[in-house]
Amino acid sequence: MASWKEIEIVAPELAAKAQAAFDAHKHKVMATIRADGSPRLSGTELDFARGDVWIGSMPGAMKARDLLRDQRIALHSAPVDLTLQVPDAKIAGRAIEVDDAGRNAWVAARSEPAPEGPFHLFRIDVTELVCTTVDGDELNIESWHEDTGLRVTRRK
Repeated sequence: MASWKEIEIVAPELAAKAQAAFDAHKHKVMATIRADGSPRLSGTELDFARGDVWIGSMPGAMKARDLLRDQRIALHSAPVDLTLQVPDAKIAGRAIEVDDAGRNAWVAARSEPAPEGPFHLFRIDVTELVCTTVDGDELNIESWHEDTGLRVTRRK
């Protein structure tokens, strides 16, 4: 698993495209695993700060319960650009809950105000990153995976 900073070092162009896609709008789609093993899709917000990817959740939210039980997560940029000039970006990995000291450091690094009241904060350890774009009649898939590194696939 890798931090976002590590991906920026080994695949800087891919990381920049993915971050731009995630930053293009506020709401993202997150997949977690329910207690019965079935998938759950939830809306979420995502932050890139201090060299990592972060998500938060209200206490007791089902998505937080899912992640506390099973750390596997997938995040999707939920593109609104149907031409895919802004990439369709996906991140997969594990969500690691951060303690109070880590939460305080995260809050200090943000430009937005901190949530009021208690909240869960998760740092994402990335195992896979994928960006898909369309160029003319060609589908371009750029990916990084912890086992295989950087790959580019083009399909017509």
